[in-house]
Amino acid sequence: MKVATWNVNSIRTRLEQVVDWLHRYPVDVLCLQEIKVVDPEFPRSPFEQLGYHAYLAGQKAYNGVAILSNQQLQDVTTGFTPILANSGNIAPSLLEDLDEQKRIITGVIDGIRIVNLYVPNGASVGSEKYEYKLRWLKMLREYLQVLLQQSASLCVCGDFNIALEDQDIHTPATLTGSIMASELERQALREILALGLADAFRKFTTAGGHFTWWDYRAGAFRRNMGWRIDHHYLTPELYKQAKNCIIDASPRKLPKPSDHAPVIVEV
Repeated sequence: MKVATWNVNSIRTRLEQVVDWLHRYPVDVLCLQEIKVVDPEFPRSPFEQLGYHAYLAGQKAYNGVAILSNQQLQDVTTGFTPILANSGNIAPSLLEDLDEQKRIITGVIDGIRIVNLYVPNGASVGSEKYEYKLRWLKMLREYLQVLLQQSASLCVCGDFNIALEDQDIHTPATLTGSIMASELERQALREILALGLADAFRKFTTAGGHFTWWDYRAGAFRRNMGWRIDHHYLTPELYKQAKNCIIDASPRKLPKPSDHAPVIVEV
């Protein structure tokens, strides 16, 4: 099975690019972030013609996640609330606040639970949005802990907006400690991974210089001044079964591309 994650930065703007990419890479599952469209306006037809089912948690102008699957998914839910509402120790108001932005969708295919995430960016260290990001990551740990009790096979993927290691940034000497590379963000992600998740890309590629996001400004892509912030994290058995994990930077070379590149894992 091949599972890809791609922050497309507006599905309507990038529709032709995504459809063309699926012709070249007919993955079993494609997880999209920042679709930036409400569910009724998502362009289903081009993907249905390719044999994909679309599962959505859309939002107008901002955020939004989707899963395209060549099989029907089982047990599809969106947001934290369906999984955590009955946990008994989380205030409903907190779940409502963190689910207002559409950032999570999950479903099961061939016994593997796919969890597609768009983690908040955080804007700047110490800001209100940064504090929101840390709260969101703390809730994500609670959410994944429950899912892991229900399933031994999880692929948790998406745009994490966190470069976990210095080698995941083009110039760590100046960027470590800034947003997406601050110690509190990294520690929050480490605590999530400590539940029993491992980085699929690092199984096959230990060197730095491999990135998934490049700013539109200052010729960042041409100069390979990027960040690796889009990830696939796997539970132990899936990690053992992983055959490869690659970053396809070719769509970033197109006119008017997303600022992110797809990342594909095969298990």
